[in-house]
Amino acid sequence: MTKLSVNINKIATLRNSRGGDVPNVVQFAKDVQRFGAEGVTIHPRPDERHIRYQDARDLKPVVYTEYNIEGNPVKSFLDLVLQVKPTQVTLVPDAEDAITSNAGWDTIKHKDFLVDVIKEFQQNGIRTSIFVDPVLEQIEGAKATGTDRIELYTEGFAHQYSLGNKEAIEPYAACAELANSLGLGINAGHDLSLDNIQFFKENIPGLLEVSIGHALIAESLYLGIENVIQMYLHKLK
Repeated sequence: MTKLSVNINKIATLRNSRGGDVPNVVQFAKDVQRFGAEGVTIHPRPDERHIRYQDARDLKPVVYTEYNIEGNPVKSFLDLVLQVKPTQVTLVPDAEDAITSNAGWDTIKHKDFLVDVIKEFQQNGIRTSIFVDPVLEQIEGAKATGTDRIELYTEGFAHQYSLGNKEAIEPYAACAELANSLGLGINAGHDLSLDNIQFFKENIPGLLEVSIGHALIAESLYLGIENVIQMYLHKLK
């Protein structure tokens, strides 16, 4: 079964919009795990516009499932991850002013940098994953960095699937097959939803984990968070 990791950035965005501590991100992390989520994901950015660095520290004692911290490995992020020591770190090459992640790594161009970062995390017992576009050469490049896993950037698939183009899954499936043959674990995320998650999962061999935040939180406004988590778990079986 593919694990569901709930990205709770949007809960922090809601909290920050009014100040104070409502909703409380630590309590929300406890609740999503109690409702069946098999992981909690956060993506702190340097401007702390949603998840704050202190949130990452506060969450460490309460996340008893998979704890995944995503982000661009700038110095402050490196220091945070090495202090918190989550289950997994997912390296994302997003610019500081990006609204959301919008591209995977060029694993060939940035190989030497990624090798050094990944080695440091692994030496501290932290599993590593690299955010990548569904391009075969980038999967091969990821293997050369020494990473444990890749995370397939799925925005392109999600958009095309919403237009009725199911063939958009093909490059993702091909990359998954290559990753499996190279011994790389496979994660996925970005714009996955209740509408497309089952089709995606059924066509990606060896899919270990999906990280879902924006869609899951939006769907929960209508259907309730506990119910939505159970719906995702059912579709991921």
